[in-house]
Amino acid sequence: MAKKSAGILAYRKTGNEYEVFLVHPGGPFWANKDMNAWSVPKGEFEEGEDPLKAAIREFKEETGQDISGEFAGMDPVKQPGGKIVYTWAVEAEPDASAIKSNTIEIEWPPRSGKKKEIPEVDKAAWFSLDHARRKILKGQVPILQQLAKKLGISDTNFESA
Repeated sequence: MAKKSAGILAYRKTGNEYEVFLVHPGGPFWANKDMNAWSVPKGEFEEGEDPLKAAIREFKEETGQDISGEFAGMDPVKQPGGKIVYTWAVEAEPDASAIKSNTIEIEWPPRSGKKKEIPEVDKAAWFSLDHARRKILKGQVPILQQLAKKLGISDTNFESA
């Protein structure tokens, strides 16, 4: 069975432009990666667990911040590798400079048997939709396309993603 993740895509309007809130994964593998590395704050959830509640929990775990508002469900997106991502968009103002992520334990270097504790997320930022298209993992670009459509924005800029 395919793994499933649930996430929250926070957005805001600044002037005439919409921005989205994305997070950057922590740890040595992602340390020097920027383009096509950022993500919607999200995490896996168990069978039978309410996906929206899981998304809200994961947002808190990855950012240290609560999120609330009118959550708009989007169509699930299948990422390369088969993981299915369920996302809700919400107009909100999380503070990118105040993230405090939970930590996870990884094996690093790979297959070394050595364990290392890392933050699940090492930073967060607000990006215009066009800039986010270049920053976000390619498998999550359809999430941005759906948000643009919900907001009544032409998604022609997303075609070349």
